Amino acid sequence: MEQATNSHKSTFTLRNVRLDDVDQIMKINRLALPENYPYYFFVEHVKDYDKAFYVAVIDGDIVGYIMPRIEYGFSNFKSIPSLVKKGHVVSIAVLEQFRNQGIGSSLLEASMKSMKDDYGAEEVYLEVRVSNYPAISMYEKHGFVKIKILKHYYADGEDAYLMAALLNTNSTLSG
Repeated sequence: MEQATNSHKSTFTLRNVRLDDVDQIMKINRLALPENYPYYFFVEHVKDYDKAFYVAVIDGDIVGYIMPRIEYGFSNFKSIPSLVKKGHVVSIAVLEQFRNQGIGSSLLEASMKSMKDDYGAEEVYLEVRVSNYPAISMYEKHGFVKIKILKHYYADGEDAYLMAALLNTNSTLSG
């Protein structure tokens, strides 16, 4: 999927990830997030979930990414425990100088649409630091709700919110 998007500061393009993007993605991961993953972890996700794994590009450089996976697990929404196919946003990051331009939202929307359309996921979930107010706000605008607090989730001891959204009723996917 190639998608040109105009924002108020920069024009960026979303495209599906390629294996040769991993080094740039790892650099963004290290610069933007305290949680880092080894090279092979990114490669596995590129190979297994490339249709829902997107990068944002400005002037030929990757400035953001979303790395998902598809899993089976108990629904976060159904009152009777039942297994569903769900998307998991493992990692999403945008370089600091390119934030607040709609890049993160565009990455999330594109990945959620692919999780539903290409992989048949019914729900999507993620973990986010309880102190990451900008990200929490963005997720809520995309239909995510706080499901529970995960105590001491991060290596530094900070709690996380487990947030989830339904993919079949999410209004961001209808267009």
